[in-house]
Amino acid sequence: MKSAVLVMILLCSAVWLTAAQSGADPDAVTKVLALEHAWNQAEEQKDTKAMDAIFDNAMVVVDYDGTLRIKAEFLAKMRSETSHPQIEVTESMTARMLGTTVVVTGVYVMKGVENGKAYARRGRFIDTWAFKDGNWLCVTSQATPILH
Repeated sequence: MKSAVLVMILLCSAVWLTAAQSGADPDAVTKVLALEHAWNQAEEQKDTKAMDAIFDNAMVVVDYDGTLRIKAEFLAKMRSETSHPQIEVTESMTARMLGTTVVVTGVYVMKGVENGKAYARRGRFIDTWAFKDGNWLCVTSQATPILH
């Protein structure tokens, strides 16, 4: 647990230094990265209320299997009784601020059971966040499997 906290502190420090060097708002980048971690936790816990709060109403997701989903479809998939996520973590993330937009790229790992079958997925993602009405909201997300 202590090592996880240390990793988070180092990650936030590195992000802050990178953002400071590029002239970006380090608080915005830190906030968006925290929202990325909140997304992982909400998905693990099937907390669609939390997900609803961080997704823009017009959000579009290109899922790991190439399926295109709008926000309502993504949340419905999360609520499904056939989906049982167990672990969702991010191995690495990089955030770049461009005006009122933050683009996050990284690597994710997911494990769980879906339709009675265990799965383990690892892939790259790109999430785009926009500052709207005083909040950071994810407007697009795309995941690509890393094949071994």
